[in-house]
Amino acid sequence: MFKQFIDKSLGADVYLITSLGIFLVFFLVVTVMLFTMNKKHVSYMSELPLNEDKA
Repeated sequence: MFKQFIDKSLGADVYLITSLGIFLVFFLVVTVMLFTMNKKHVSYMSELPLNEDKA
């Protein structure tokens, strides 16, 4: 089904390569952000719900 759509559409390869590029750039940026995050902040945020004072 998708092959027929690609064969009949002019310039569909541009859309496919562009969407693949956006996908790769997004996940590369997320991966870089993951490894460069401040570990103290991550630890603080992970324990935040457990440190609430209940009145």
